[in-house]
Amino acid sequence: MRAIDKQLYKCAVIPVVVLDDAANAVPLANALINGGLPCAEVTFRTAAAEESIYRMSKVHPNMLLGAGTVLTTDQVDRATGAGARFIVSPGFDPEIVDYCMEKGIPVFPGCMTPSEVAQGVKRGLNVLKFFPAEQAGGLAMIKAIAAPYTNVKFMPTGGINAENLKEYLSYDKILCCGGSWMVKEDMIYKGSFEHIRELAAQARTLADEVRK
Repeated sequence: MRAIDKQLYKCAVIPVVVLDDAANAVPLANALINGGLPCAEVTFRTAAAEESIYRMSKVHPNMLLGAGTVLTTDQVDRATGAGARFIVSPGFDPEIVDYCMEKGIPVFPGCMTPSEVAQGVKRGLNVLKFFPAEQAGGLAMIKAIAAPYTNVKFMPTGGINAENLKEYLSYDKILCCGGSWMVKEDMIYKGSFEHIRELAAQARTLADEVRK
C-alpha cells in the first residue's frame, strides 16, 4: 500500500469541502483537525479553491490535503502547486489520470461501472473513487464490482453520512469514505466551526468503532 493510501485509510473519513471564501480555509482546517480529521478534499468548484488549499497547507503542513472535482490538467497543476497531495475527479478522465501518473501525482478518478474500473486497473491504479455512491447502488454495487477486481479498493463519495458510514467502512474493500455532512456550505458560510468540529469528532468516533 502506498504511503498516501495508508494515510487515507488512517483518516477513514475525508471531508469534501466547498469554499467560496479562502478566509474560511484555516478556521475550517482548525475545526477538522481539532475534531480528529486532519484531512480534506477541497473541491475546485469555486474560484477560492486554489488559495484555500494554499492557506491550509501553509498553516498545517502535515494536514492531508487533496483537490477534488478536478476537470483539467491546468487544475492539477494549480492544485498541486498550492499544496494538494492528491487529485480526485468525479469521473474517469483518461487525460487527467495519465497526466497525474506521468508526474507521479496520486490520482483517484471517479467510477461507477465495471468498464471504468477496468480502465483504472489497466493503468495500474488500485484505489478508485466510487461516485455517486448511494445513487449508483451503494455498498451493494461496490461489492458486486469488487468481486472480479480483487486488488481494487474504493473511496465512495456521494450520500455518505453518519448513518451509513460504519456500514461502508466495515467492508474490507473500502479504503476511506468521502463526505460533506460535517462541512456543509451553509455551516462554513455562517462560521459554525465549533459545530463542524463536533461533527468531525462524531465521524472520527464512528470510524474508530470500526477501525480500532
